[in-house]
Amino acid sequence: MAADAPVEQQPSMPPMPDQPPAPIKPSRGKRAKAAFAVQCGHAAARTKDWLAAGELDQVDLIQAATQKKQRKHSEEIAQQQRIVAEAHGRLAHAKMRTETDGAQPVSAATLAHLGGRVAAEESKLAGMEAMPVMPPTDREINNFRHGKQAGRAAVLAAGGFGSLSVLGAAVEQAATGQPVILAALGTAAGYGWYLVSRPFDAGQPAPAPTTEMQQLATPIDMTKPEPQPGVREFNAPPPPALKVEQLEEALRKIGMVKGDDQLQILAVPQREKDGNTTVVFDLPAGQKVATLQAKLEEFAGAIGRDSTMVDVQKAGSAVRTSLWITDEDPFENTRPSPLIKTPGQIDAFKDGVPVGWGKRGNTVKLPISTSNIVIGGGTRSGKGVGASNLVVGTSFDPRINLRIVAGKNNGEWDPYARAGVASTYCKPSPERLLALLRAELAEKDRREAELGKLGKSKLVAPVIEQLGGIEVVAIDELATYTRPGKPLQEEILEALVLLASVAAGAGIILVVLTQYPGADVFPTELAVNFTTKWAMRVDTAQQSNAILGAGSSGMGRDASKFDPPRPGLGWLVNPFAGLTDKARSFDLDEDERGEITMLLEKAAKIREKAGRLAGQWDDPIEKHLLNATGLSSVAGGPKRDGVPGRNVLNHTPEQRMQMEALRGCLIAMNDLGRDMAQTDEMAKLIGGGLNEERLGELLRAGGAGGSVKITVPHKEGRVNGYRRAQIADALNFLSGA
Repeated sequence: MAADAPVEQQPSMPPMPDQPPAPIKPSRGKRAKAAFAVQCGHAAARTKDWLAAGELDQVDLIQAATQKKQRKHSEEIAQQQRIVAEAHGRLAHAKMRTETDGAQPVSAATLAHLGGRVAAEESKLAGMEAMPVMPPTDREINNFRHGKQAGRAAVLAAGGFGSLSVLGAAVEQAATGQPVILAALGTAAGYGWYLVSRPFDAGQPAPAPTTEMQQLATPIDMTKPEPQPGVREFNAPPPPALKVEQLEEALRKIGMVKGDDQLQILAVPQREKDGNTTVVFDLPAGQKVATLQAKLEEFAGAIGRDSTMVDVQKAGSAVRTSLWITDEDPFENTRPSPLIKTPGQIDAFKDGVPVGWGKRGNTVKLPISTSNIVIGGGTRSGKGVGASNLVVGTSFDPRINLRIVAGKNNGEWDPYARAGVASTYCKPSPERLLALLRAELAEKDRREAELGKLGKSKLVAPVIEQLGGIEVVAIDELATYTRPGKPLQEEILEALVLLASVAAGAGIILVVLTQYPGADVFPTELAVNFTTKWAMRVDTAQQSNAILGAGSSGMGRDASKFDPPRPGLGWLVNPFAGLTDKARSFDLDEDERGEITMLLEKAAKIREKAGRLAGQWDDPIEKHLLNATGLSSVAGGPKRDGVPGRNVLNHTPEQRMQMEALRGCLIAMNDLGRDMAQTDEMAKLIGGGLNEERLGELLRAGGAGGSVKITVPHKEGRVNGYRRAQIADALNFLSGA
């Protein structure tokens, strides 16, 4: 080819139209800087949202503000309780100085001032406890949010300054040869940065990623998963159990709201944590809470519930109503006595005896102080279990002297005798009951004289032991003794009426049980002095009124209308505890579970330690009964079965010699193989220097009587001697067997 020949030019290939230009890959430094910028954006947005309390929605704020108000209310009540306790302490100290010999007495004016302060502080406490916690206002909710924001800002500021000081100290330590601290600090800081720099969930503020960052990383799906069917997305409060409109309509149906009258709602109904609902409102002018309480059955039906599921209480004024509602029958299931779990000594005078529970699940305690108690109900109504809770509970206070008169000859009350907690116990006997009541009347006179010396008008806690304890006389099946035509009926009723009317102030309390409540069994002159009443299921409104008082059924308290009737459920009235409502007794079983015996054994240990077990102390009532009848019923008598007898502890030396002679004669007859014997041959077998004449004297004095004609194998005809039956009967009577 010639040198000057032209070179053939190759045409250049044009770029393919469907092929994108190659991307320019950013340097590593640029990528790190971009990633750090995004992280800073996430951290700033997250911190800003945290400072603004953005994660708290309106429901959370309302719940938190409500809890704050409730805590504050509880703290105020606790503080007021401390003030009341301090006032009681000052009054008690002043009284003690007045009653203590040699101490400087406190003036009557000071005592009156201290007593007035106690009453004022207790009234203030009662008002605080009755006042419901109102729902938070919008202002309170906003204040709670602002307080949350201010607190977080303070935490952030303190954390910033703290981190600088900690970082400086760590660097200084690392410079002095401790690099491990700096490494740990770096690890913690790195993890903390990771937590705050993560992207937010969907719906939360976050800076939009740059185009450069989109090229560096694959986007991550941070959206929340779809909610599953039936699963709540947040913990919203459940709907109210009763709307205001429904409440007003129900009150109109029963005539408590009329015409243009309207309710003033003070606390909007909302379900509580236990599922129940409480609403506080003011009734229209002219209506009272007491009127609504009398119409409780109608009102409960109007709101679609049973009366056991509704509770109406006065919350201060006569029109201010606290309405409590539940969706389940609180008396449907039985409950064990709290004494089974914690069988310890109790103060029955001050704190009362736990006998059952009320609608709101509260334990009902009956004080053994200045009120006689009647428990009535038909067959299988549960009055026996209710009485057992009461009487067993009293045994846990060693200051109580328990006297039990059984209504039947079965063993229902025998455990009290076997455990030794019953100071007196006997099976049905009109004669024995009358003797006991007369002994208590004599004891009343002694106690009243003692109270006069102490300058007291009635029994008070500091002088209980000084007077000899509290007498509790429990009479089962009152109709056994007071029904017309019964032996000694008039005498027993007269003694009961006198004791019930004047003896409670001296510390002698009557507890009666009756299966047939009526004017002939429980007459008005007796019933008016029983201020604590527990009426379980009966057949008629008249029987219910016989227990609860005339007109009670007209005020809504009718023990013949329990639906369904449950054992131990009854209307309980106790003015000292401020209780007039339904209550059910704790389940306390002896026949199958032996719970009464178990509790009485615990109570016996408490009494033995205090020296108040039957037979451990000088009992004036049993001493009176022994002098009047010659028989002892301490802890149920010699056999502890409710049958009075001659107590060996009270036998004279002569009586003990008579019993030894009688036992010797029975042994002699066994040796002879006969059921009859002469005095001389029995004296020889007994021995010990006992001759025929002395043996005859002991047998006659011991109750065997004179000798009778008998037949013996070694003598012809009939001779003088004793039969086995004579000797055995005399020994049984003398020993109380």
